[in-house]
Amino acid sequence: MSDDFNMSMRKFLKQVGVTSQQAIEEGLRKKGAKAGESYEAKVVLTVEGLDVQHTVTGTIKGAE
Repeated sequence: MSDDFNMSMRKFLKQVGVTSQQAIEEGLRKKGAKAGESYEAKVVLTVEGLDVQHTVTGTIKGAE
């Protein structure tokens, strides 16, 4: 793959990671999440024009 592709992909994934973490942390603060609590999470990625739909699921545990 080209350098332009790799750079745009890395920039997009970094933005997804950073903004997702910020949104989750804000949600945990608003909820007043406690240690031991866990939350099921799901992210659905779609890429228009490529017929791509990718789902990632996982568990996020409240901060200790």
